[in-house]
Amino acid sequence: MNRNIIAILRGIKPDEILSIVRVIAEAGVSQVEVPLNSPNAYKSIELLRDEFNDTIQFGAGTVTSINEVEVLAKIGVNFIVSPNFDPAVVNATKEAAILSYPGVITPSECFAALKSGADGLKFFPASLIGEANLIALRAVLPIDIPLYMVGGVGPENFSSWIKAGATGFGVGSGLYKAGDTSELVAKKAE
Repeated sequence: MNRNIIAILRGIKPDEILSIVRVIAEAGVSQVEVPLNSPNAYKSIELLRDEFNDTIQFGAGTVTSINEVEVLAKIGVNFIVSPNFDPAVVNATKEAAILSYPGVITPSECFAALKSGADGLKFFPASLIGEANLIALRAVLPIDIPLYMVGGVGPENFSSWIKAGATGFGVGSGLYKAGDTSELVAKKAE
């Protein structure tokens, strides 16, 4: 079963990424993000590429510069997620033929990001906008644009966010915290 969830593995190390991602994928989560502020993040992403290239979508998060996009394009990521909307980062990502998901909250940020070529929008932190605001935003945003909720979302409120118009979710600490064992992550992933 495939779920529209991106596992955010903030703080993961290269020596643990393969075992952690294996249990996440077995639970049906087929999109994995390694934030660039994790230890040796590029190495972890390369390991994902080499081990899971045909079975999951993998990308980088906390991408805030064109230089980072250039390195990630050479590695061959499927998507790039940013905590903010920066037109230069979105443009560089699209020029590299990579999916772009910038972080937004306001209607102005949403439409500016889409005008720059964003493939979807990451609402971060989602807990600040709430479901009522998402309903209002969904009414004016293009219907085919994926909207990912990140920050303050989990199994306890997935259904209310979906009813409000969310397409998917980025789940970080509810799924993985730095140092978690693969056994613990497997339980959380279920």
